[in-house]
Amino acid sequence: MTTSTYSLTWDLDVFFQGGSNSTEFQTFLGELKETLKSFDQQVSTWSVENILDDTSSFVSILESLQNSTQKLGQAGAFVSCLQAQNTEDAKANELRGAVATLRAQLNTILTNFDDKLTNIKDEDWNNLLKADGINELEFVLNERRQKAKEKLSKDQEALLNALSVDGYHGWGEMYDSLVSKVKIPFEENGEIKKLSVGQAHNKFSDPDREIRKDVFRKWEEAWDDKADLFAATLNHLAGFRLTIYEQRGWDKVLKEPLSYNRMKKETLDMMWQVISDYKQPFVEYLNRKAEMLGVEKLSWYDLDAPVGDVNSLFSFDEGAEFIINHFGEFGENLANFTKKAFEDSWIEAEDRAGKRPGGFCTGFPLSSQSRIFMTYSGTPSNVSTLAHELGHAFHSYALRDVHPLKRGYAMNVAETASTFAEMIVADASVKNAKDDKERLTLLEDKVQRSVALLMNIHARFLFETRFYEERKNGLVSKNRLNELMMEAQKEAYGNGLEEYHPLFWASKLHFFITGVPFYNFPYTFGYLFSLGIYAQALKEGKGYEEKYMALLRDTGSMNVEELALKHLNVDLTQRDFWEAGVKLCVKDVEEFLEMTK
Repeated sequence: MTTSTYSLTWDLDVFFQGGSNSTEFQTFLGELKETLKSFDQQVSTWSVENILDDTSSFVSILESLQNSTQKLGQAGAFVSCLQAQNTEDAKANELRGAVATLRAQLNTILTNFDDKLTNIKDEDWNNLLKADGINELEFVLNERRQKAKEKLSKDQEALLNALSVDGYHGWGEMYDSLVSKVKIPFEENGEIKKLSVGQAHNKFSDPDREIRKDVFRKWEEAWDDKADLFAATLNHLAGFRLTIYEQRGWDKVLKEPLSYNRMKKETLDMMWQVISDYKQPFVEYLNRKAEMLGVEKLSWYDLDAPVGDVNSLFSFDEGAEFIINHFGEFGENLANFTKKAFEDSWIEAEDRAGKRPGGFCTGFPLSSQSRIFMTYSGTPSNVSTLAHELGHAFHSYALRDVHPLKRGYAMNVAETASTFAEMIVADASVKNAKDDKERLTLLEDKVQRSVALLMNIHARFLFETRFYEERKNGLVSKNRLNELMMEAQKEAYGNGLEEYHPLFWASKLHFFITGVPFYNFPYTFGYLFSLGIYAQALKEGKGYEEKYMALLRDTGSMNVEELALKHLNVDLTQRDFWEAGVKLCVKDVEEFLEMTK
């Protein structure tokens, strides 16, 4: 295999030189303050009386909205990268606070703007949407106006935005600060090392069960050590959110996440119903894997364990070339884009202490670039994660020529592009296996992903919905949180495990993210939605790439039901679509069971 030398660390200096001490970034923040001040004045002096006589003022406000959100997005992305690459960077934490304050200011301006939108007469509004420079934004503007009508008064919403900086978002920052202090001791070559959360998590893929078990015990102890603080943080986050819901008259916890993800509850309910109906094959897979590992039943720390004795490790260069080559079999745009991402150092993958756990992709809207974060140790799972995050970046690339105000796609469709990219690589890995042993190992890695998305994510959803219902009646204790998590995991995994992870609620960042409510079910939606797209791509071959990119371009300006109907000709509220996707996952399980009889 021909390899190139790709950097394991990303280039952030192309945006602002000097990291968290960047004078360029301080100047940029100063400019952003002035931008927001100007936007505030513009909105404050804007009158909706006789609005049809002066549509140019509205167009100008929309341009300022675009400018403000893009600049804030640039700042937020930079700070999130700084914090992720070094959790001990105190200056980066200060910068996050500064950006949060600016974000709150923008939200207050938008509260005033939204209030004025609701005061436009319906007839004038419908005519306004026909004007040049406005008509292409009909969907997002209608959506914005409708959401504004469901909120509190302008002054109350402005107060909420101000309080959220040190309240709601402050608790989110508290969680990050606590996690940065979590270290997991691990003995290697007679020396005790203090692993970061990300490094320790990679040990759950170690072929040695004693290592996995030992790391898990210490993992649980580390999270339990601060569990009271994590429980307080989670309770206050949820309490803040529930108080807002109550004040707005929203009695359903899922109202906001469903609205944010532009999907109907019937769609969500049908998806989970179909998944629940097909749990048994996955339980059989868990039992078979337990047999292969020589245990009666799997424990939590066995879920990511490799099967067989094939050591399929990829250097970063090998992983990169594998992804680029197989993306190329789908389409040139995806392959060329990915090659550029590697060559231009868009990826932070180095396996070192001090990094935050997990992986993500963030966009720099003013630069039309993305940055990808992960900890790479060479496993097939790492290669899949890398492909996943590159899929996110490609989604942003596909939207580059779309109006900036129409690029705001929700998380469920965001996970579609990433999972689609991951699927290309997973399938290619299985098909290119050197022998049956390697094929089995890679197939099992693929099945692991289905288990994660159809069982693990289901457990998160069950836990979070039940926790929020209990939180309505008061604080939920650490012990009760453990019980809720255990109950959710047992249900989601069909009682297929011997030992569970009761402190998962503390160790999973997604429960503490303030930007997106219910950071769980969109992953499963994206996974199964992408399976439908992938099936179509296999049928049509390379020529499907343009149709795929057309679908991605519509993700910021359609409800998911409309998107699926237009591009896939399917009804997401019906059983057929979800059943077809889950059956593809079951097919992998059946092949695995057949190979391991």
